[in-house]
Amino acid sequence: MRKLILLLLAIMPAIAFGQGFQVNLHGQKQIGMGHTGTGLLQDGASVLFNPGAVAMLPQNYVQAGMSPLLFKSDFNPSGSTDQYRTKNKIATPFTAYGVWGPKGARWKIGLGVYTPYGGLTDWGQDWAGKYSLESLNLKAIYFQPTLSYRVTDFLSLGAGFVYNHGTVDLTRAIPVTNASGQDGQAQLKGNGHGFGWNAGAFIKTNVGLTIGLDYRSQVNTTVKNGDAIFKVASSIQPNFPQPNTFTTTLPLPSTSSIGLGYKPSNKWTVAVDVNFTKWDVYKTLGFDYAKNTPTLQDTYSPRNYKNGWSYRAGAEYKATDKIFVRGGGGYVTTAVRDGYVTPEAPDANRYYLTAGLGYKVTKNLDLDVSFEYEHLDARTQTNIESQLSGTFKTNVYIPGLSLAYHW
Repeated sequence: MRKLILLLLAIMPAIAFGQGFQVNLHGQKQIGMGHTGTGLLQDGASVLFNPGAVAMLPQNYVQAGMSPLLFKSDFNPSGSTDQYRTKNKIATPFTAYGVWGPKGARWKIGLGVYTPYGGLTDWGQDWAGKYSLESLNLKAIYFQPTLSYRVTDFLSLGAGFVYNHGTVDLTRAIPVTNASGQDGQAQLKGNGHGFGWNAGAFIKTNVGLTIGLDYRSQVNTTVKNGDAIFKVASSIQPNFPQPNTFTTTLPLPSTSSIGLGYKPSNKWTVAVDVNFTKWDVYKTLGFDYAKNTPTLQDTYSPRNYKNGWSYRAGAEYKATDKIFVRGGGGYVTTAVRDGYVTPEAPDANRYYLTAGLGYKVTKNLDLDVSFEYEHLDARTQTNIESQLSGTFKTNVYIPGLSLAYHW
């Protein structure tokens, strides 16, 4: 029992920094075109996709959008016909961008506020993996002030400083019961912050091809004095001292991107992006409790993630002067190795399809909507720490909407 509890606490805050929670919902035009944007000039979302492109934008922008995310995952335990499903909870990743510069100036400044990581997962309290996870609510909000400069008519450069504010609320059962036969419960709540940067270059060619390069740095996010709340029978409460806090540092990896854009005609725009995410920095999860007991010890849990790739493509068709139709898709490789898959992030290789529609409400106001469907490959795993064994099947559904005012 003691060993099982220690393993439980060791993996408890492995909170969704896997590729499965790298939501990438950063702009409705870009989502509609398969998440391409590194090599395009579209709107204020260039603050994130490529700060180098910001100085080339022909107008100033203020825009905001939201992409409600429904995460649907099923779990079939090994050797059983039972099926467990996540509850219908909706996460709300959002974006807000502003871009401004004097008319004719070589420079522009920008600000992005966006949520690159997040998730809302609720498996309930009566499923087979309750000792691994009951529920998770994760939010990471990035703030990015940006400066971009047009060096020549065909080259612009830009960079931004990133401040990350993250919150997490995670619960799971503890395999100890009270007089009524109810399991104990552990809840981890906290917030943390980290710092990083984003830099890019944008190139126009004389054949209509545009090229974008972008690098988003690693952001080490530190949670200090998070609340570690243990609800257990009074007879064993001394083993889980209250109040108690924890400290941990989690690496959000760097991402390198290259994107190409091309207009084969005045009605069509096509684009491709390739992204490389350096997940191999996430090797170990260290966990330091303010108060220890023989049962509750500081832990170091292996993660051993591998680097991940994503391949994206999309197109936009200008149906009229006011209506734009978009479509795209892509393929993403998992960062989670065999033996390390968890209910927090039952990640696997995935493909996705997107569609979008843009409408010019007025000369200066754009309305954009998108929809995304993601399908993750079924993945049969036995977790090396929790020994949770079975098959995960996951699909994700994401509508989105944004308004952009430009002048």
